[in-house]
Amino acid sequence: MQEMQDLYTQSGTRLRGFTLGEVLMVVLIIGLIAGSGTGLYVGTFQNMRVQKAAYDLLLTAQYARIMAIEHNSRCTLVLDAANNAFWLTRMQQDEQGEQTGEQVVMDPYCKPVQFEGLITFEDLQIALGTQATEEDEETESQQNVVFLPDGSAQTAAIQIGNGKTHYTVSISAATGRAKLYSGTTEKVRITSTDLEMES
Repeated sequence: MQEMQDLYTQSGTRLRGFTLGEVLMVVLIIGLIAGSGTGLYVGTFQNMRVQKAAYDLLLTAQYARIMAIEHNSRCTLVLDAANNAFWLTRMQQDEQGEQTGEQVVMDPYCKPVQFEGLITFEDLQIALGTQATEEDEETESQQNVVFLPDGSAQTAAIQIGNGKTHYTVSISAATGRAKLYSGTTEKVRITSTDLEMES
């Protein structure tokens, strides 16, 4: 051992380890890098949840239009802002064609959806038109978008988000078609419809 120390002393270098301060500095840097990566992951995950919720709403609106046309009966997209949920109902008819009431649609393609986490309905703009009847009872926390058998619907712009990420589903009155936009309802015009522009 003495010979090794003599060797290092002769070559002008000394054996030296890491100080406690240097070790703590490395641990701190690793912790900061890991923390920023976790924050980035959580933010991306929350954005993906908002996008999935908006896509579910879009598919339900598209399905409502198809069902209204195929079954020749009115379908209603119910938006429950109080519980952050939405579902689809369809007017039932008996064999004579008389309306017997509305039933919640639950099949492999459409089920009630409740938002997870901090996702909410941030803005609901639904135009009242001839599609809405006196039977459509709407409360302050629950609003409806009606789809008719002729393919038309109530004009609507529905914004959902988590305070940071926003998506808007717009529904055209004349065609009943639904489209998904990234952003707020301010970016979506719902007042007029140009049938030639619809695809």
